[in-house]
Amino acid sequence: MAWLALIAAGGCEIIGVLNIKRFTMKKWDALLYLIIGFMCSFALLSYAMKTISMGTAYGVWTGIGTVGSALLGMFVYGEPKDGKRILFISMILVAAVGLKLIA
Repeated sequence: MAWLALIAAGGCEIIGVLNIKRFTMKKWDALLYLIIGFMCSFALLSYAMKTISMGTAYGVWTGIGTVGSALLGMFVYGEPKDGKRILFISMILVAAVGLKLIA
């Protein structure tokens, strides 16, 4: 159950980051979604850390948030999709999976 909460926390982190971008475009409803997204993210991360070690939980959480936000930036907001960027995003994903495997 803690791993599901951690994955959900990462998803909520992505929602928060996505709404930071929307807020910079003067979409004021984004502020509400930003706050809710980050609140849910921290609450779920806190729950997951009761079972999963802090280093592993934080690493996986930030990995999900970073990879998800970067991919959404590329596909939703037209950010660059060059090979180096994809390589480093893949490295973050591999590191998060590695933390899960050794935990």
